[in-house]
Amino acid sequence: MNKKIRRQKRVRVKLFGTKEKPRLSVFRSNRYIFAQVIDDEKKETIVGISEKDLSLKERINKTEKAKLLGNLLAKKVLEKKIKKVIFDRGSYMYHGRVKALAEGAREGGLEF
Repeated sequence: MNKKIRRQKRVRVKLFGTKEKPRLSVFRSNRYIFAQVIDDEKKETIVGISEKDLSLKERINKTEKAKLLGNLLAKKVLEKKIKKVIFDRGSYMYHGRVKALAEGAREGGLEF
């Protein structure tokens, strides 16, 4: 089995999102970063967001974009009256853009 898939399964088996405390899942490609808040009981996405949703005039690096994305995600999730989430980093290390997105979400008011 692929090492990436093994790491992802190892992380995912410990996490399960509920209606009160959904799972904040992160996907990172070379170009963009995506995040979604998922209720695993109903198997539905509550809020989904990507870097493409940001409307930026100035050029900033990917890490700063990820932090802004985390902030925007937190605002959208708080509108749905959800304050606590479980952070699912998938197969990625808690480093760089993944860490920046998490910090931005915390600054926006999410707790995890």
